[in-house]
Amino acid sequence: MKVLVCDPISDKAVEGLREAGLDVTVKTGMSPEELDETIGDFNVAIVRSATKMRAPILEKATNLKLIVRGGVGLDNIDLEKARELGIEVRNTPAASSPSVAELALAHMFALSRFVHAANVTMRKGEWNKKQYKGTEINGKTLGIIGVGRIGQELAKRAHALGMRVLGFDKYIQESPLPGIIRMVSMEELLQTSDYISLHIPFIASEGPSITEKELRTMKKGSYLINCARGGVVDEQALVKVLDEGHLAGAGVDVFVNEPPAADDPLVNHPKVSVTPHIGASTKEAQDRIGEELVRIISEFYNAHKG
Repeated sequence: MKVLVCDPISDKAVEGLREAGLDVTVKTGMSPEELDETIGDFNVAIVRSATKMRAPILEKATNLKLIVRGGVGLDNIDLEKARELGIEVRNTPAASSPSVAELALAHMFALSRFVHAANVTMRKGEWNKKQYKGTEINGKTLGIIGVGRIGQELAKRAHALGMRVLGFDKYIQESPLPGIIRMVSMEELLQTSDYISLHIPFIASEGPSITEKELRTMKKGSYLINCARGGVVDEQALVKVLDEGHLAGAGVDVFVNEPPAADDPLVNHPKVSVTPHIGASTKEAQDRIGEELVRIISEFYNAHKG
């Protein structure tokens, strides 16, 4: 069984796949044209977020039986086309959950204590001690939209820090963590949370989940954290409410266009803490993702060989 590694994975994972008896080719950073010419020879493809498995590519993948996404989101894969062609699609949703949750928390701390701003202004020779009067997160209310694996990991950490945790999920009515998360309506969560963290997928056909309406429903002086997916938040509307002072700040790890333009108003906004889509970029998460990839593909290989 021939495996094509389209995006970087750990060396340990590549070694593990080869030890399992698989023929592994690592060819990262391919252009769509290169992928189009290459994909037809392989039975399994490993992708992260960079490689796009759209319908024209999948139609050329005449021998492809399995696509594994190292990570959570599957928005870079045409799932409908894959089903039509009989190509199985898997991901590794649990592997990066703690890392994404910790990044969301890091943005909350950065915004609350002006860490993001002070890192810039101090290097300009400014000493803005009086301007940076922050807030404690202890005793504040965190609203989590999407209480799946990542949302639950964040909830446990926030609860340990003394935060009240509210949750909303259109697919879940009962709290997955009784005593930690109290499930409420979307409206109540927006109106009463001091911090709101998003952990939901972006569905292109539905558009942003957080539009200007939701942003204006949020509590004045609150913070929005998006470590989920670009497109989940209306970026122009977010800049607008930040400019008007309705929100105190935002932490953003994901963007509609990645990488965003150097002059992107959201990236350069003084009330925004930004990171370059690094939610899963920890050594521990990459090791877990690699282990999960090896397990999934080895099981698939053993089930289909002979």
